[in-house]
Amino acid sequence: MDTAKEKFDELEAEEKDLVFRKFTYDDALNLGLIIKEKSADYPAPVAIEITINGLVVFRLFTEGSIPDSELWLMRKRNSVDLMRMSSLRFMYWLELFGTDIKGRFLDETSYVAGGGGFPLSVKNTGVIGSICVSGLPDHLDDHRLIVESVKEYISVQGG
Repeated sequence: MDTAKEKFDELEAEEKDLVFRKFTYDDALNLGLIIKEKSADYPAPVAIEITINGLVVFRLFTEGSIPDSELWLMRKRNSVDLMRMSSLRFMYWLELFGTDIKGRFLDETSYVAGGGGFPLSVKNTGVIGSICVSGLPDHLDDHRLIVESVKEYISVQGG
């Protein structure tokens, strides 16, 4: 079984690998549509959001989504924006420090530690936004859907 440190390191390496050479609003649209297409392989409706520099440039709720999905997207986005890491890696970061959201003096209605928020990083620039998915039964699937989609898009984009 992986320790929190091993998972943290694995996720950090994943984030370092999944960096775009450029990222525009058109890229957000194209990536968002790939996420939507891949979400059909999962058993539930999904909410998708991509931000660039604090602006929501793509948001989509598939059929069957429920209104609280918007709140989950916001909590995941806030966690990515604050920590500059995936919300899943944030979960392991908190575990490594023996604390939780409240222990960091953060509002649990505004932040979440778990899968589904991913930093949008551009080479030679750093984190410029977030890619968030919510609605799947397991938060690890939310994370997996983002990673699979980003990998595919980066390979199409030419790394």
